[in-house]
Amino acid sequence: MALSPHVPELGALELLLAVARLGSVGRAAAELGVSQPAASARIKGMERQIGVALLERSPRGSRPTEAGRLVVEWARQVVEAAQALDAGIDALRGRRDARLRVVASLTVAEYLMPGWLLALHGASPGTAVTLRTANSHDVAAQVLAGEADLGFVEGTSTPPGLSGAVVAADRLVVVVSPEHRWARRRTPVTGAELAATPLVLREVGSGTREVLEEALAPYGGPAAPRLELASSTALKAAAMTGADPVCLSELAVTEELATRRLVAVPLAGVELQRPLRAVWPAGQRPAGPARQLLGLTRAPAPTPPGPPPHTPAPAPARPPRKN
Repeated sequence: MALSPHVPELGALELLLAVARLGSVGRAAAELGVSQPAASARIKGMERQIGVALLERSPRGSRPTEAGRLVVEWARQVVEAAQALDAGIDALRGRRDARLRVVASLTVAEYLMPGWLLALHGASPGTAVTLRTANSHDVAAQVLAGEADLGFVEGTSTPPGLSGAVVAADRLVVVVSPEHRWARRRTPVTGAELAATPLVLREVGSGTREVLEEALAPYGGPAAPRLELASSTALKAAAMTGADPVCLSELAVTEELATRRLVAVPLAGVELQRPLRAVWPAGQRPAGPARQLLGLTRAPAPTPPGPPPHTPAPAPARPPRKN
């Protein structure tokens, strides 16, 4: 028996359940890794398909209408049944799917992936993982070609042809050696100054390069680089030799900044925040170990134990004054 044309697809039902649970289309969209306009359009399309209004919208958020509450309850049963079916299929496919091919940008592979893979090994010790590194452009190409089950990219948006979810936030910094003239500046470097200065940069196609170029677009874009290098390690080495300023992830220079082997340059008028995303082919859902790893990237990282709080020693008693 064919399904009625009034029955929405599973993804739309999951979105409706998320809105009902979170009270906001925007929050539901963020949780599912889609834009708010796309989520709103999907809800409106579902309302047209079903033929009733599902949500009451207000400045304080969205909540189901009376008819929407009924649809939410029915949708929950459908989604739970689909999840049970998915779990059963996973169990049947377990032997074949106990491997995971991951390709990640250098920043993610070097500074975030080890912890995620360690957590995956703890949760599923039988999963065989293959990890390759590439710049963000090549990560997207490999995922689209079916050469990887899950990719991780840096950049300002999800690459075309892929779906994605933000898994972490990162910030780019401009660093120099302590001997560089910018290390002694008392005023921030402006966007115009940074754009006019030849830098040591990652190669074209890297997420780091893309974010910097977009940030400096209002100033005419960055000057031609003094040097292009293909890894954070090479960039740091170039900066420590006293070469031109280097732009790279803050994650990559934590130790060097703490030990003053490199100095972060204050900037004014330049926004260098960027999201780090997991990506997979549009229209598909990560399954098996890929879905498990994606869930682990969203789990809060454990807080490492720190030193006990410092308790200042009591001040010595003052001797009595002699009259």
